[in-house]
Amino acid sequence: MKIIIFGANKIGAMIASQFYTDNDITVIDNEKNKIDIFNKLDISFIDGTGSDIDVLKQADIKNADVFIACTNSDELNIVSCLTAKRLANICTMCFVRNEEYKSSLGMAKDADFNSEFYIDIVIWPEELLTQEIFRIITVAKALDVENFSGGRARLLEYKIEDNSVLVNQVIKNCTFPKDTLIVGITRDEELFIPNGDTILHKDDKVIFMGLAHSLDALAGKFFHKKDFVKNITIIGGGNVGLKLAKSLEGMKFKTKIIEKDEERCNYLSEQLTDTLVISGDGTDLELLNEEDIADSDVVVSVTNNDEKNLLCSLLVKQMGVKRVISRVSKTTNAELFEKVGVDISISSQMAALNEIKSNLCGSNIGILATVEQGKGEVLTILLSDKFKNAKIMDLKLPVKGIVGIVQRRNRIIIPNGTTQIMGGDNLIIFTLCENASVIRDYFKVD
Repeated sequence: MKIIIFGANKIGAMIASQFYTDNDITVIDNEKNKIDIFNKLDISFIDGTGSDIDVLKQADIKNADVFIACTNSDELNIVSCLTAKRLANICTMCFVRNEEYKSSLGMAKDADFNSEFYIDIVIWPEELLTQEIFRIITVAKALDVENFSGGRARLLEYKIEDNSVLVNQVIKNCTFPKDTLIVGITRDEELFIPNGDTILHKDDKVIFMGLAHSLDALAGKFFHKKDFVKNITIIGGGNVGLKLAKSLEGMKFKTKIIEKDEERCNYLSEQLTDTLVISGDGTDLELLNEEDIADSDVVVSVTNNDEKNLLCSLLVKQMGVKRVISRVSKTTNAELFEKVGVDISISSQMAALNEIKSNLCGSNIGILATVEQGKGEVLTILLSDKFKNAKIMDLKLPVKGIVGIVQRRNRIIIPNGTTQIMGGDNLIIFTLCENASVIRDYFKVD
């Protein structure tokens, strides 16, 4: 696949680093904007701007498959994508930071009168980040939550605590509810795919897939029991904090939002109806005590500063808050945050990368989600009508992967080794990131 990236910044570098080994990558930007990492990648670089027709022709836009605009300028990204669209039959992806652009560009795509003048995929990283945090908040003690098949099936990730009955248990001997599977375990920062003889350890982060109601039963039995999310505190009243509070309103959560800027607090008060807006600094221990933040079931720190988010998270963790979620701007900080005590760290850049990955596969193959900072992938694969019926145990996958869900028309099946799959089935498969391309090739339609 030939991919053109306009933007030699950190986001562009993350995209190029992810895809350059298996694809033909060309990066466009002014030489002065190029960060050092691009010099280490096997890519083509063109000095110029993505809105310049001559530059796009030099990048061979007519033979490209995807054009991604991810500079720090919304307007430049939009113009570049529209220019690329006029020059070639190409999939365009546009990064924006302004909510109004996200809404208006989505409307333009759906407009019947202007069907040839649109951007295919508009990516607002803060929106994706908010959606991910919201999913995690609403499931007690979950480290990750992904919904599949219209919400009828799910992926949930939990940490095994030292007092859990699962500690030192062999997976095949665990009495998990029917229609649930363990598909992955992270131990000592390494993600692997277990088998029935794998022994569960304290502090393992275990990834389950299954029917939604079965996973609810699993969670109630082994993880949160009678714990429910009631009180939520958000530190940071920027775009993410505001959107998250709006999403939580009306769901019977008691929500507080702490914002340092007084003018922004006034704006938040106008926008929110059921959220308590507190003017103050999330690192002020006296304020945190006065507002009983320690009683929160979840604290989410989503300022635009990694250092502040880390400090806020560690303070409330020390106060006794059991579940702390922190936003990280630098993806390299995610594992560091979790090492020092933050329960969940989430990056808007990683959320955006996942959105791109989910739109770059073939017509019968896609990526539904990534887990553990991109170490694992959940693939959706539509089997060709020519596929010969086979039991899952008889599939000779060249690398490790687990078929976690089979969707057959309107039926959702949580399979075992004897489950027979057939043409037309949609498989949801969990595998390690480095093995995903091999799994995709195995099922690829000729």
